[in-house]
Amino acid sequence: MSIPSRRTAPGVRTQLRNYARLMRLDKPIGIWLLLWPTLWALWLAGDGRPDQSLFIVFVVGVVVMRSAGCVLNDYADRNIDPYVERTRARPIASGAVHPVEALTLFLALGLIAIGLATMLNRPAQLLAVVAAGLTIVYPFVKRLVSIPQFILGAAFGWAVPMVFAAQTGETPQLAWLMFGTALTWAVIYDTFYAMVDREDDRKIGVKSTAILFGDMDLFVIGGLQVLMLFSLILIGMRAGLGPWYYASVGLAAILMACHQRLARERDPEGCFKAFRHNHYVGMVVFFGIVLHYSFNPP
Repeated sequence: MSIPSRRTAPGVRTQLRNYARLMRLDKPIGIWLLLWPTLWALWLAGDGRPDQSLFIVFVVGVVVMRSAGCVLNDYADRNIDPYVERTRARPIASGAVHPVEALTLFLALGLIAIGLATMLNRPAQLLAVVAAGLTIVYPFVKRLVSIPQFILGAAFGWAVPMVFAAQTGETPQLAWLMFGTALTWAVIYDTFYAMVDREDDRKIGVKSTAILFGDMDLFVIGGLQVLMLFSLILIGMRAGLGPWYYASVGLAAILMACHQRLARERDPEGCFKAFRHNHYVGMVVFFGIVLHYSFNPP
């Protein structure tokens, strides 16, 4: 009886790895991009001392919701990914995971997310319903509208008002200012990402801001970067943050200039690096917030 079990075990492990790949657990960049605005909000809503249980719920929620979004995205793109060079090896496109398995996994992740939402207060739960709707809608809108990056930005930034609602019971102006900043940032980095696949997307009819902006892409991204920096300054003023925070905003500005340089030739490799390196923008802003509260406790 032990021989069959030894033969089937490798297959199970391989399929689990395929599920992990489907959830992009092997590529955590998306988790970081979603996590940083969430951490900004946790620290600001909690005056530098976020509630420990909320910290755990939202960090786990970031991983679960990003994973669920990736699974649903690949399910929605199952007839497109085989024709795009960068995505043809994805688990559903390559046949490693059946679409029914993907939907089952998505539902399982959704149940975990619902469980996490039950640990929040009523205002945050109501906002969680909107978050779920944005997660479900995004994979399908890129066939309908030219600005799917804005929908992604709303989905990635929605954790901010949720955090404030969970921590304070309300969503003040600061929460919505931070939401708008996170949305703008998502449009920036996801346009860099869309520039990687621009030619393939044109052929198969997928819409994106990279196609919409055309030859003005870097100019528009630059304008959005300036808008984001201005918003970060407004956040600092409204939250009463000090020099450590503003130094981090200055460093973020330098990083944004580097991203422009990386993508200046518009080659896929440079654009992909600019996308990935946006992770450091969110990180330095978070460090600035933490340092402010470390040396200026409430």
